[in-house]
Amino acid sequence: MSKFLKGTMILLIAGFITRVLGFINRIVIARFIGDDGVGLYMMVYPTMILVVTITQLGLPVAISKNVAEAEAAGNFRKVKSILIVSLSVTLGLTILFTPALFLLAPYLSQTLFTDERTLLPLLAITPIIPIIAVSSVLRGYFQGRQNMKPAAISQVIEQVIRIALIATFTKAFLPLGVEYAAAGAMLASVLGELASLLYLLASFKWKKKFHLRKKFFQYVHNGKNTFQELMTIALPTTGSRMIGSIAWFIEPIVVAHSLSIAGLSAINATKQYGVLTGFALPLLMLPSFFTQSLSTSLVPAISEAKANNQYKLIEHLLQQALKFTFMTGGLAIVVLYVLAEPLMSIMYGSTRGTSFIQIMAPFFILNYYQGPLQAALQALNFARAAMINSFIGAAVKTALIFILASRPEFGIYGVAIALIVGFVLVTLLHFATILKTISFSIIVKDYVKMLLTISLTAVLGTFLVKTIIFPSILLQLITITSIICIFYVLLLFLLRLMNKKDLAKIPWIGRFFS
Repeated sequence: MSKFLKGTMILLIAGFITRVLGFINRIVIARFIGDDGVGLYMMVYPTMILVVTITQLGLPVAISKNVAEAEAAGNFRKVKSILIVSLSVTLGLTILFTPALFLLAPYLSQTLFTDERTLLPLLAITPIIPIIAVSSVLRGYFQGRQNMKPAAISQVIEQVIRIALIATFTKAFLPLGVEYAAAGAMLASVLGELASLLYLLASFKWKKKFHLRKKFFQYVHNGKNTFQELMTIALPTTGSRMIGSIAWFIEPIVVAHSLSIAGLSAINATKQYGVLTGFALPLLMLPSFFTQSLSTSLVPAISEAKANNQYKLIEHLLQQALKFTFMTGGLAIVVLYVLAEPLMSIMYGSTRGTSFIQIMAPFFILNYYQGPLQAALQALNFARAAMINSFIGAAVKTALIFILASRPEFGIYGVAIALIVGFVLVTLLHFATILKTISFSIIVKDYVKMLLTISLTAVLGTFLVKTIIFPSILLQLITITSIICIFYVLLLFLLRLMNKKDLAKIPWIGRFFS
């Protein structure tokens, strides 16, 4: 079993568990604090992501790539240098930006978000910044060594602790006001991340091959070359993420002002944005745990192959990643499109957001594609190209949000359309860059077969929803999802998009099914 497949499988299992737990977390938030509270939560969250992106400085990807290359050469002294320099940089940045966010919180809530109730959630989430910064360095180290277990388990721990606390905190603070309940949800996130960090530190101490504190400052002083090597990857990577984070930070601000121009009050704008980004988008993003797992495993695997000049292996890895992304993503968008209403009803006790899912789901296959393509570009030292692509997509998306959302006939649906255009454009640009970068074949016949499989499955699912009456929504959801999945897999085999060899490659369970 290759390190790539084993690592991907571990991350897949953990990613699935984490996403399920994350949904339980969102369901609890939605049911306890409602649209208004979710809106406040989602208004503040992009700000935290922006500051975390700045403090990480793109180092997790750079660490993963450089550690993989250093281990391939057997240079453990270099691995230690990478880790020490990375920790020094991130800790230095957190000392600057954590107090800055705390001091700027009143201005952000009153002026930019146009809703003063966002102040308490902003203050509550601030302590998470140094915790995530250190965690990301350790995750990058383990991923570079292609040891995915610590990162995977830490994600599960974080979600379990968060869910255990979130109901308690939101229920305790809700009598004080919805902003206090949203702040309680943020505080639960902080404690969840802290538990995750403690596990990563324990894992590192248990499995490390060197003493980190020994000659720490000497490594910092002599780490100029290591710092430059890290920045070669980190700066374009953080530029790409920074563009996404800034766009996400600006997004609720532009949405609030655009919807205000369209005639909505600040409270209604917050509620509508909460339904789109707190209800619909998380459901659409649920299947992306698969592509995120592939992307995380691809960076060290392609970096190692590149260090050994194995360019055929690079193409093979990327072809396999995109193939499985299309298969899993295709099934996901069919289920989401066909069963949007029962899914929303089961998850949130409300069908608000159903229309957003049905508008966006058909295009989301390209969103799932984006992760593996970006990971490949970063591993091949084309992070700068990925950054430029992300900038173009973010600029177009933000401009479209303002143009469409400010028009009464579009309103919040203008935001949904702008989001679609943004991620479709970035994915197509990434794909074009890949074609210019490496020898890469596009098997048109397979893509036509995949589109046929997705279309036929969607037709079957729509027919079942319209013609069969079920005694309960849950029974409808389970029955139709099962039929869709079986039909979809059968089509994959009948059209020879999947065979016994593909099944056999799946770690642990593949041989049994093949």
